[in-house]
Amino acid sequence: MAHYLYPARGRQERPMPERTQSPGAPPAPAGPDDSYLEKRSLRRGSAGPLLLTGLGVAYVVSGDYSGWNFGLAEGGFGGLAAAAVLMGLMYTCMVFSLAELAAVLPTAGGGYGFARRALGPWGGFLTGTAILIEYVLAPAAISLFIGDYVASLHLFGLTSSWPVYLACFVVFIGIHLWGVGEALRFSFVVTGVAVAALLVFAVGAFARFDAGRLNDIPADPHAFASSSWLPFGLLGIWAAFPFGMWFFLGVEGVPLAAEETRDPARTLPRAMATSMGILLLLALLAFLAATGAGGADALKDAGNPLVTAVQPDRHATVLGRIVNYAGLAGLVASFFSLIYAGSRQLFALSRAGYLPRFLSLTSRRKAPWLGLLVPGAIGFTLAAVTGDGARMLNVAVFGATISYALMSLSHIVLRRREPGLARPYRTPGGTLTSSVALVLACAALVATFLVDVTAALIALAVYAVAAAYFGLYSRHHLVASAPEEEFAALAAAEAELERKDD
Repeated sequence: MAHYLYPARGRQERPMPERTQSPGAPPAPAGPDDSYLEKRSLRRGSAGPLLLTGLGVAYVVSGDYSGWNFGLAEGGFGGLAAAAVLMGLMYTCMVFSLAELAAVLPTAGGGYGFARRALGPWGGFLTGTAILIEYVLAPAAISLFIGDYVASLHLFGLTSSWPVYLACFVVFIGIHLWGVGEALRFSFVVTGVAVAALLVFAVGAFARFDAGRLNDIPADPHAFASSSWLPFGLLGIWAAFPFGMWFFLGVEGVPLAAEETRDPARTLPRAMATSMGILLLLALLAFLAATGAGGADALKDAGNPLVTAVQPDRHATVLGRIVNYAGLAGLVASFFSLIYAGSRQLFALSRAGYLPRFLSLTSRRKAPWLGLLVPGAIGFTLAAVTGDGARMLNVAVFGATISYALMSLSHIVLRRREPGLARPYRTPGGTLTSSVALVLACAALVATFLVDVTAALIALAVYAVAAAYFGLYSRHHLVASAPEEEFAALAAAEAELERKDD
């Protein structure tokens, strides 16, 4: 298995001292032999720039079809527009920061690996756990939305949605088990259908666009600085942050495909920037076209806002049917890709010993089969038992904002502490860019309490249980030969050598 260790730029490369544990961790038994990593390897070279760009869009595209419109009930058109702009800025800055980190450390650990080197074992674990919360809860929520779409379209004659949830997890996890190349190509095709239909929708919606519909929500006279554009005042902008995130939530998962990517140091930054550009355009089209065609007041609590925008009188139209089926395709694309992301994050954390090691075992087709099946079983159970997709998405958003803050902080720390680290790609703007992402991520984290305190508390409870497991057990059993741990060990070894030289 390749080890991603880069010497500091401008320094003489020194041999790394032999290690049997991760820096910052208590003494642990000697690392496993080569057979440990051989049983935990992914299929390399399966994804190029096109499939990775499609993966980045697939994570998010369902958010263009539904979910964002609930932000109209929190901030009105002006409030949600401002929130979407600020969240778009946050994601753009974060994506450029993560692109640099992904080029430095192209492994399946993604954000966990970046934080591990910058913030130590606890920082790595807390970041990885936050990402895992996002990628386990979001597919469960989306499976509920898929069930609602299937029921509304009267497909398969189903009168109950739980068979749809089960079919989603069984069929799509089965495709992932078949192989990563097949999975990414399937995701690319479905995403292409959803994006094409979104463009068709925008053309039809702009044909009936009326600027007067943008601000038709009555202003709250008791809200500070309220107006027709900000009916719930300035606080409405902040409350709309989590819904502005839905236009971009998940794009940060592209680096999780690093170990299955051809030439990741070059391919990942290019794919991440391209997918972010596409998502910014799609967000603008969906938000402006839908609200101008259907009206902010009509869309603020609509389960299917794009369909509502093009058939406000509830009479079926050709465009409405196209958007309805395309919305289902978008949900499938996001569900499918988020299952992939969650499995890779779980794989990396368990391979390094942060979670039970058996969860990182891979099949003969190099798929982390338990990393797919275990989160899938949890997701299906949550969907079938709770049926509360909105609450699960809010929990996922809370986990996401924590990871965004920690990953942005990791970029700042590594830039300042290790300026000579070899960086095949450098973030435009440097630490200023990641600082903007950090500030906005913290603001979004606080905003989740304004929207759903219960969801935030649920996420914190999950965090507390995970932290107890790590503190009491797994931090004493980390696997020093895991790529992310070796990368962190290099930093500790160089620091030790520098102290001796001084």
